[in-house]
Amino acid sequence: MATSKTVLQVLSGGLPCPHRFDLSFGGSNSVLSICSDVKRKKNRGLVYKKLNNGMRLLGKCTSRGVGAVTSRRKVKCIDRWESMRCKCQKAESFGGATANQWSPVSLPLNGVHGATNIFERGSLALKGNEETQSIEEEAWDLLRASVVCYCGNPIGTIAANDPNGTSILNYDQVFIRDFIPSGIAFLLKGEYDIVRNFILYTLQLQSWEKTMDCYSPGQGLMPASFKVRTVPLDSEDSATEEVLDADFGEAAIGRVAPVDSGLWWIILLRAYGKCSGDLSVQERVDVQTGMKMILRLCLADGFDMFPTLLVTDGSCMIDRRMGIHGHPLEIEALFYSALLCAREMLAPEDGSADLIRALNNRLVALSFHIREYYWIDLKKLNEIYRYTTEEYSYDAVNKFNIYPDQIPPWLVEFMPSKGGYLIGNLQPAHMDFRFFTLGNLWSIVSSLATLDQSHAILDLIEAKWAELVAEMPIKICFPALEGQEWRIITGSDPKNTAWSYHNGGSWPTLLWQLTVACIKMNRPEIAEKAVRLVERRISRDKWPEYYDTKRARFIGKQARLFQTWSISGYLVAKLLLANPNAAKIFVNEEDPELVNALISANPRRKRARKGFKQPFII
Repeated sequence: MATSKTVLQVLSGGLPCPHRFDLSFGGSNSVLSICSDVKRKKNRGLVYKKLNNGMRLLGKCTSRGVGAVTSRRKVKCIDRWESMRCKCQKAESFGGATANQWSPVSLPLNGVHGATNIFERGSLALKGNEETQSIEEEAWDLLRASVVCYCGNPIGTIAANDPNGTSILNYDQVFIRDFIPSGIAFLLKGEYDIVRNFILYTLQLQSWEKTMDCYSPGQGLMPASFKVRTVPLDSEDSATEEVLDADFGEAAIGRVAPVDSGLWWIILLRAYGKCSGDLSVQERVDVQTGMKMILRLCLADGFDMFPTLLVTDGSCMIDRRMGIHGHPLEIEALFYSALLCAREMLAPEDGSADLIRALNNRLVALSFHIREYYWIDLKKLNEIYRYTTEEYSYDAVNKFNIYPDQIPPWLVEFMPSKGGYLIGNLQPAHMDFRFFTLGNLWSIVSSLATLDQSHAILDLIEAKWAELVAEMPIKICFPALEGQEWRIITGSDPKNTAWSYHNGGSWPTLLWQLTVACIKMNRPEIAEKAVRLVERRISRDKWPEYYDTKRARFIGKQARLFQTWSISGYLVAKLLLANPNAAKIFVNEEDPELVNALISANPRRKRARKGFKQPFII
């Protein structure tokens, strides 16, 4: 109840907020209109926000005449964005330091301090030539062309910007997960405004009374995407205003609400503060409230007894039915990373004590659960092969009653003698042995995987380069579902046929997560090799969304061209290889207190039942 009152205070202007706005609900669509104050005469449509105890003009949203004035506003937005581009090298953080001057405290990576730290060895930029420079310039031009403006200010990038595309669907919207590499590219360039605007505007789209089919989800749900729409005002003829129309999954294919949006939002918020030096955003009352709402939604008690987050199919990057319902690794890795990021940013106050306590307890349990039960290598595979089933008691070895016959034939050949990975999912009597790339890479970045496990994951990628990388990085999962298995698990999805789209397709955007993981583990040469592969084809192929076939030789049969996160994923990889020190804005180092808690808790020990007395019912 206290949270609801706080949110209402923020929304009504009673607490610090970047702008006042009216929120209206039309049917099942949530529409945010920040530029709805049309009763003023001279200052009609002007929106202000507080900044450093001052007032700054944010934008003009209301106009007379839909055609010409709207076009002029778009031109003004583009001109303003071009002006920002010219100043990007001189961009100053809110703390007064430039992007080049910022130097955060050195963190131990790969468990090593001192001169061997990859972040202290200077630039590892790939030796460029005219061709690679041309590709980078093209990528930056395309990324900036995808920028969406609201009230004259950049707030995100659309998913794809193919000028010849005939079927737009929702690719003209700003997706939270898609914007992450775009936002990081702008951060690394010193262009902070677009990321700050994105964080604050998406926060105001956060669900607090959202409904779908007469059902209201918990407070804190972040939208999957949003779109800027120009709508006419009822009060005046030929007057229009811009509104943000959010989609929480009620318009998406499959109608699945996103779980990863809020987790990515927290991760980007931390990266913004570390990169820009502007900690005032994460310290704002509304931002703190929004972050707590996300955490409470994720940490809420339920019937599930595992520390992992229980989600349905299609709730993350794999947003169609692919048999990942339950506890998919991608969500668990992002969940773990978001918990660590939030713990770092939460303001120390009385109201946060219980939340931080619950957060710490979840981190310990989640870390042990993933490291112990999701890990598989040749040694663990041999153990599973000899499992005894139908075990009962606290001392059971086969705790989830996994039947050895579940080991698929492909895994016997796929598993190298050196290397291992975290499986895709774990439930009673079910292990999803597929290799999911994003979950494994982000387990390295967030330190969810141990030091040895992180190296083993990269060892596996190197050993199975032909299967996982081939001619275009990198498979979203391996192997693909085929035949009867594909029909049953995907529902005969024609877009997710074998070795296409989410079913074993190759996604260039995963290049940036691979680069962060490789830099963290002091093995950048793996990422460099992948970048060289990308540069051979991606520009010529017009920056497709994904590639098909086992060796990724064909552009995806339904892939959008000029896909923004393919473009930005490449740019982030190049920027990080040129300045590895910047990768620490994403990295979560293993917390010594967390390690000690794991050792002291020791869930492997026999469960003691001291003082237990047999109850009697009379």
